[in-house]
Parts: sequence; C-alpha cells; structure tokens
Amino acid sequence: MSSRYEEAKNASKTDPDRATVLYKQILSENPGMNEAALKEYELALMDLGGIYRDRRQTQELAELITTSRSVMTSFAKAKTAKIVRQLVDLFTTIPDTVDLQISVTKSCVQWAISERRSFLRQNLETRLVALYLQKQSYHEALTLINSLLKELKRLDDKMVLVEVQLLESRVYHALRNIPKARASLTSARTSANSVYCPPLMQANLDMQSGILHSEEKDFKTAFSYFIEALEGYASQDDTDKAVAALKYMLLCKIMLNLADDVHSIITGKVAQRYAGKDVDAMKAVAKAHSNRSLAEFQQSLMEFQDQLIADSFIKSHLQALYNTLLEQNLCRVIEPFSRVEIAHIAKLVGDMSPAKVEDKLSQMILDKVINGVIDRGSQCLIIYEETQKDKGFEAAIETIKKLSTVVDVLYTNQASQLD
Repeated sequence: MSSRYEEAKNASKTDPDRATVLYKQILSENPGMNEAALKEYELALMDLGGIYRDRRQTQELAELITTSRSVMTSFAKAKTAKIVRQLVDLFTTIPDTVDLQISVTKSCVQWAISERRSFLRQNLETRLVALYLQKQSYHEALTLINSLLKELKRLDDKMVLVEVQLLESRVYHALRNIPKARASLTSARTSANSVYCPPLMQANLDMQSGILHSEEKDFKTAFSYFIEALEGYASQDDTDKAVAALKYMLLCKIMLNLADDVHSIITGKVAQRYAGKDVDAMKAVAKAHSNRSLAEFQQSLMEFQDQLIADSFIKSHLQALYNTLLEQNLCRVIEPFSRVEIAHIAKLVGDMSPAKVEDKLSQMILDKVINGVIDRGSQCLIIYEETQKDKGFEAAIETIKKLSTVVDVLYTNQASQLD
C-alpha cells in the first residue's frame, strides 16, 4: 500500500477530517487496470464509507456510492457486486434512512441494468424488497417479488430464490395473510433443500417458521423452531437476531402458561450471552403473568416499551395475553356477586376506567363467557345463575335427527323402485 493510504488509515482514528481529505485524493485518481491500485482504491472506498457511516453523513455516503460507480466498471463483475452491496449495507446502522436507502438502491439498480450486470441487479432488487417491507410498502414489495420470482425460477438461482421467497412470506405475514405466508415459506424450504443453505439463511427460515406457528397458536412447535434459530444466529454472532429469537422463545413459554420455565431458560449457557434489557422485559412479563396481575403487566409494558411494544410480533401476542388476563381477573372479581356496579368492578380489577370495563364485559357476554346482562340505567352488571340443561331435550333432538335420516333413506329407495 502507498504511504498516502497508510497515512489516511492512521489519521482515520485520530483526525477523521484529515483522513477524509486523503481518501478523497486517492479516489480522485483513476486506478486503471493496475491490480495494486485497484486494491488500494477498494480499501480507500470502504474506509471512507465507514467514516461517513460513523459520522452519520448520509448524503455524503450516498454521493460516494454514486460517484464511485464509474470507476468500478474496471472491476470484475463479482467484485463490483460485492463492493456495491457493502457500501449500501453501511446505511443499515444509521437510523431513519429507509427512504434514502430506497433511493440509492433504485439508482444502483438502474446502473446495474445499464451495465447489464444481472446478478448485481437481482441482489439489489432483493435488498429493495426488504427495504419496502421495512417501510411497510407492501404493494411495491409484492410487485417486485413477483417479477423476481419469474426470473429466478427461469434461471434456477436457488440461493437468491430462497431469500426472495422468505421475503414474500414475511410480506404476507405483515398483511396477516397467514395461508399465503405459509405457502411461501414452504416454497423457500423446498428450494433450500436442493442446495447448500448457509447457517444464517437456515436460521432465518427457522425464525419465520416459529413466527407462523405462533400465529396458529402452536407455541410448542414454535418454541422448537426458535431454539434452532437462536443456535444459528449465535453461531454467526448475529446478536440482534439472536436476542429476538430468545425473546420469542420466552414468549412461547409465557403463552403456554409455563412462566416458571422462563427462569430456567434465562439462566442457560446460551441465553446468558444475551442478558440485558430485552431479557429483563420478558422476565417482567412472565412474573406478571405468573402473579395474574394486570397492574404488574401494564407496568412492565410501560417500563420496557422499546423492548416489547416496538416489536409488532410480541405486541400482538401480548395484547392477546392481556385480554386473557383481563377476562380471568374480571371472572374472579364478579364471582361473589349477582348484581354489581361496573365502577366497583373497575376499582377491584385495578383502577381501570369504567367505560373500558363495560366494553370488555359486553364482549364477554356476547362470547358467552359471562351469563348476564348490563343494566345501562343503573350501570350495573346483573349475573344470572347457571341453569342446568335438561338432557331430555338433547336426546329428543338427536332422536329426531336420526329418524329424519331414516325417512330420507326410505324415500330415496322408494323413488328408485318407482323409476
């Protein structure tokens, strides 16, 4: 490496401004076809991109990607694809840059089309689908997915095909179309079985399988998939996704009413690597559920809002868990009464608003969880005693159904003889 690059490398740690100037000088010179110059250009490009990322200079980073493309025509196609993907990946750690990432990625796609670099274009469009999913632009994501799937199936590019089918499953899951999400995941697994599947991709498939099984209330199977996902992410040192898989494992135990198992999982060897606020949040939820305490449950949601509410998957299941806890508490509170004021129920259940309690009681009455009515004039809940069903009526109805079947058979036989 040249002395100028070494100087820029050393300056990047102490004087980023000085390093930026030196890197720009290196990048301003066309390396031609000289292998050493091309290598230095590549290193300077990535180092300067790293400085812009660390300083959150998003516009400068976007401009760097655009201006460097003219020189990268001298690179091999595989090398160019790798560099462009790495430069675009620098945006991922900078918050609130989804729109800019979409703009830059679209620009790179157009450049790849003009340069006839199909492999790079497919990879960039796959990344664009993930960005659309992150932005919740599901229509644009599905449109691009359909185009990619037709092309990839024709080319038989299994690895990119697996990634696109997995993204399709995630988009349909976000749209709450669980049957299509499962069908896309099945296609992804089928494609993955025909080629070598990297551990990280396998972990992503396991993670999505666990999520879909959770949506179908099969938390026992989901738990086993999340274990596989956690081990896969841990082996690849992907801390963020490993923490998410661990949280989902704990959620499954809570939803299965096995809150006591949460402690044993947290104290495990693998889980201890990811101890922190995310794990503490799930521990607080497990404790509240074990105590059947709505107050503790709401307190944990407020205290760990970023760890619980920010995750849409955990949020939806915790909402269902909260409704279950609320129903259990309401049933326990009203059990001694035949007539009770709604305001009194609200006070007993944990200082909730009477209007919210009334709405929940109405829902429970419609769902036949409670046998009673709400007297809106006096704002009271009137609970009826459970009446014993006369089994004679059920037996009579069953006999009539069987006689009806016999008559239908006799009529059919008689009609056939007449014909």
